[in-house]
Amino acid sequence: MIEKPHHLPERLGLLSATAADPFLTEDLLRGVHGHSGVDLAKVVEPLPEDDARWEVEPLRDLLVDAMHHFGENRTDADGWLAPRLHAALRLTRREAADQRIWNHLALAVAPDYVAFRHPPVPPRGGGSPRINRDRFRGAPDRQCFSRLWWAAEMFRNGGDYAPVVAACANQDLIHNALRLDLLDHRPTAQALVRVLDRDVVRTGRGINGLMTAINTAGATLVYDALAEDEPRDPAALRAWIEEAESAPPVPRHELPLGPDEDPVPEKSVAVLADYFADLFETAPVRGRKTPQE
Repeated sequence: MIEKPHHLPERLGLLSATAADPFLTEDLLRGVHGHSGVDLAKVVEPLPEDDARWEVEPLRDLLVDAMHHFGENRTDADGWLAPRLHAALRLTRREAADQRIWNHLALAVAPDYVAFRHPPVPPRGGGSPRINRDRFRGAPDRQCFSRLWWAAEMFRNGGDYAPVVAACANQDLIHNALRLDLLDHRPTAQALVRVLDRDVVRTGRGINGLMTAINTAGATLVYDALAEDEPRDPAALRAWIEEAESAPPVPRHELPLGPDEDPVPEKSVAVLADYFADLFETAPVRGRKTPQE
């Protein structure tokens, strides 16, 4: 299994996809051997040194704890790590949209975690098992760490990360949801979690069908009109980010607190959850013989 790099950076940086490619070696993708980190450090663009958010040690400790606690069921690590990664980094959406920071985290700081969470699998066309390179430097819904940060950002209810844990328990929901612009609408995200809690949808195929129906209906129905929401308060986010330097390490045994924003209006969540439950009755679910399956 891949070991941690011998040379760990002290701070996060920006690693472009082009600069990252030479380090995605066969040995790395096969999970046999990583890299020392020395040569990679030469092609990294530094981030501002006066920002405490870029310190690597707290992130590294968090990932080591995740590997220790979830060795028996690695997918469960997502629900534990997503809110804590989000709370540890305290990024703006603009910062999080820069894939270079995730490339650096995956390749320079924690390639061993990437291999732990997404171990080598046989390619579809046959051949030796490999780690999907997208887990190191792929799209936001595929890259090992960006997918968790964005899941936490989209499913948190103000400062409450509990809905994130529920959402991350269903891999199909996360994979589909991160590809839909609808989740910029906070009541939609919370209503999806509510539908899961009600056990309305029980299978991965069911989630896929429901998400297709929601996306299709959204082309003709404006969800803002059906379920109103208050915009997120940028001042609350700025204050939360500014507190990063004095913030204690994220807790391991209880959920951290996110930005002190107002939660989604309960009435809007309830209305949309009922609507989605009804929508699921006629959703195109592959292999479903009855509406309840």
